[in-house]
Amino acid sequence: MAEWRAWRVRAGLAVATAALALTGLASIALGDDASSAVGRTRAAPSAAVSAPRSAVAAARARTVVLPPMGAFTDAGADGIRLIAALQTWLGGTEMRVGHTYLPGDSWQGIEGGTGLLEPWAAWRKAATHRLFVLNVPMQQDNEGAVSNARVRALIRAGAAGANDAHFTRLARRLVRLGVPDTVIVLGWEMNGTTYTHRCAPDPAGWKAYWKRIVAAMRAVPGQRFRFDFAPSRGRDAIGWTACYPGDATVDVIGMDSYDQPPGASFHQQVTEPYGLQAQVNFAARHHKAISYPEWGLFRNGDDPQWMRQMLGWIEAHHPLYQTITDYCPHGVWSCRANPKSSAVYRAALFGKRPPA
Repeated sequence: MAEWRAWRVRAGLAVATAALALTGLASIALGDDASSAVGRTRAAPSAAVSAPRSAVAAARARTVVLPPMGAFTDAGADGIRLIAALQTWLGGTEMRVGHTYLPGDSWQGIEGGTGLLEPWAAWRKAATHRLFVLNVPMQQDNEGAVSNARVRALIRAGAAGANDAHFTRLARRLVRLGVPDTVIVLGWEMNGTTYTHRCAPDPAGWKAYWKRIVAAMRAVPGQRFRFDFAPSRGRDAIGWTACYPGDATVDVIGMDSYDQPPGASFHQQVTEPYGLQAQVNFAARHHKAISYPEWGLFRNGDDPQWMRQMLGWIEAHHPLYQTITDYCPHGVWSCRANPKSSAVYRAALFGKRPPA
């Protein structure tokens, strides 16, 4: 309880109010034992998991301002097919965001030349209010065991223009496919150690390289791209503000935020250095929208309290979009390991209609 009070003070009363409202909604919509009936893998809701009519009416009566939402289930065409099934499970709540990742194994993949983009472009164009979010690696062999010295050399080559043609080809392909308004999550989680496009080996060079990529893509006629700078939450290998390339080439301040490390409370995730509150404050100072391209459960298992609080945070802070990572161990629909959190997520978002 003391931790909850501290979180209210530090994170803001609006967030706590939203989280409390979602807590109540979960118990109303699905009941105390509903968690045992959810979490089935990629299945339409059965009578056992359908919310009662009175609960659905109560949920719809509550005024909820939903940011455009989505869920990452698969990078290819199966991800599009699963959107409809997930919407059914949520009682018709619309997944307005389609989110996928270009493969970072080769420059052909980063250029979008593997056939992955075409079905997503068709999905986006089928409804004008949809949003297409595309994670774009900055280097090939992006998940290889590449040394810091090699990363530094790759960053400097990119900043000098060695890779301009690859990103120009990607931009031209997106425009040609009719999705010139794609949100580009470029070089995501750059503050970590996982990817070859990481920033820590040469922050100054990394920022110059980001600017070079954005300039190459924005030079393509017809484009209306928005570029999302999305570190992982916390400091990791480097404080992500040291990698920020500047307001002229960034449109959105994103953050990938999973329920980790083990034992960490949501309050700690909000207030830690380079945490959720730091993201909101930084974006406000720079007059940028925020986003949550990746979020979900992780090191603390099935954590319904965290799920309530994260949903409350999202509702209170009005991101441009949010997409939960919906596979194990992070997910709530296609992962059976998190039934209690699944019940919270489904109850909170069941039958909602986002604003026009």
